[in-house]
Amino acid sequence: MTTYIALLRGINVGGHKKLKMADLKSMMEELGFQSVVTYIQSGNVVFSAKEEKGLSDKISKEIEKRYGWEVPVLVKTADEITQILMDCPFGETKETEAYFMLLATPPKKELMDAVREINYPKEEFVLTPAYIYLHYGNGAGNAKLNNNFFEKKLNVAATTGNYRTLAKLVDLAK
Repeated sequence: MTTYIALLRGINVGGHKKLKMADLKSMMEELGFQSVVTYIQSGNVVFSAKEEKGLSDKISKEIEKRYGWEVPVLVKTADEITQILMDCPFGETKETEAYFMLLATPPKKELMDAVREINYPKEEFVLTPAYIYLHYGNGAGNAKLNNNFFEKKLNVAATTGNYRTLAKLVDLAK
């Protein structure tokens, strides 16, 4: 069994796509996943499963079937999230100011090259094919380089979390 972390994009944000974590936990267990633990009302869930492909699609399709909305779901192993946190290029500020955007699929190289040329004052990012490290000097709420920006520019689904949230999910995975 492998321990995974699933991040559901746009759940319980601004009163939209309301999904109780108890219902999410039950759904995950009914899908055959084990050791299911949810974290706060954000649609973050830790679970164990046999290694298999298509976990994101399986979860997303079940949510659409039950609730009638499409929800991008990104699934990474707990070890992958741990490595992302360890590789954060923002040093001392990572625990308070770093954000991590996980990409559902690798963007096309030409889109990545074009995005690397973009620059906003007091906003830094490091782009990889699987995720983006973000540092917002003026806070995430004022950021131009946000989730929607990168999804449009890179033509991929993504979800963003801060250091503390991802670290807590890794801790729950242990």
